[in-house]
Amino acid sequence: HTPNMDVLAQSGVRFEISYCTSPVCGPARSSIVTGRMPHETGVNFNGDVPKPAIPNLGQIFEQAGYKTAWAGKWHLPASYPSPPDGSIPGFEYLHVPAGTKFGLGDQTDAAVTDQAVAFLNRKHDQPWLLAVSLHNPHDICWWVREEPVIPTNMHSMPPLPDNFAIAPDEAEFLSDCRKPKQYGVEQQYTADWDETQWRTYLYAYYRLTEQVDRCVGRILHALRTRDLDDNTLVVFTSDHGEGAAGHQLVVKLTPYDGAASVPLICSWPGAIPAGEADAEHPVSAVDIVPTICDYAGLPAPEVTGVSLRPWIEKTGTASREYVVCELLPFREQPERKGRILRTSRFKYMAFTDGLRPEMLFDMQADPGETRNLASEPDYASELTRHRRLLQEWVARTRDDFKAPWME
Repeated sequence: HTPNMDVLAQSGVRFEISYCTSPVCGPARSSIVTGRMPHETGVNFNGDVPKPAIPNLGQIFEQAGYKTAWAGKWHLPASYPSPPDGSIPGFEYLHVPAGTKFGLGDQTDAAVTDQAVAFLNRKHDQPWLLAVSLHNPHDICWWVREEPVIPTNMHSMPPLPDNFAIAPDEAEFLSDCRKPKQYGVEQQYTADWDETQWRTYLYAYYRLTEQVDRCVGRILHALRTRDLDDNTLVVFTSDHGEGAAGHQLVVKLTPYDGAASVPLICSWPGAIPAGEADAEHPVSAVDIVPTICDYAGLPAPEVTGVSLRPWIEKTGTASREYVVCELLPFREQPERKGRILRTSRFKYMAFTDGLRPEMLFDMQADPGETRNLASEPDYASELTRHRRLLQEWVARTRDDFKAPWME
């Protein structure tokens, strides 16, 4: 139950074909704040530092005369800059009170929300840009590692998803993602789970999502109380998702939609249409910087994304055929990579190695990604088209990804 996120969606435009640029924290966040892909920012793995020559959103707006502030998780590379003096480029970092424990959202999110609300309650004599980076439902990564406490009311637990089964023809690359490794280790804890434990995991994930929804509600309430909502563009998104039991996955660092698709809502009462869903245009985290700059009337720096304003307001003829998501799930084997290319109807996955290194799904007929069409003759033309688009992307963005068919 997410009443506050629902209200936000009802007040703006929700993009239904929305993807992160990499299903893991740091690389995805580097794209959210720069409008560039991880292979461009230099943040391919958690712990990498963004290239300093690429300006982030705070630096862009600070230079334009805005007061800029960041509350919560940063993760580029430190999750939370060390109090009391830690800082991040381009933003005033809103430190939580001394003594706050770090590491879990249920320890930090309330304090982060307090700092965000306090910033909104300040008297500002200049326009401002505020980023509120809440942690949950990320705590599910740690929940998975503990022995689950099985609730007594199993009749009310979420059911298993329709795509719970592991496909027998899954790419070998993805089978390797399921094996114990040093990066994204959560999957190994699920080997002996039964249906009850899987459903309990979903129950816990939903409760963590409700926790963060309450924080979102407090921030939106502060905007309304100060009569700021009519003059504020709100962009709501996430760095990545989770397996959510689809294909028996709990972990990020996988290309299925559970981990790779993310919410993206743009809301501004009176300026953006209310209650609309765009199910036509593929969008990505790289679009956030140019979109915010467009609405602020600022020139965007060099970015890989595009402004979503023409699609939000249904003006102009802007078009784009696809978005791409990068996958590097093996820190000890950085040469092993995957790429996800999403068009309006199909989703194509390509991997650098392994048996069956391609997967193609009709996302309209098969949103759960259960039927791989890559080897089916009726879809040969679509496979060829998506290969061509990926080849075009690799050349245009100087991506060093190379699939086995890219000879």
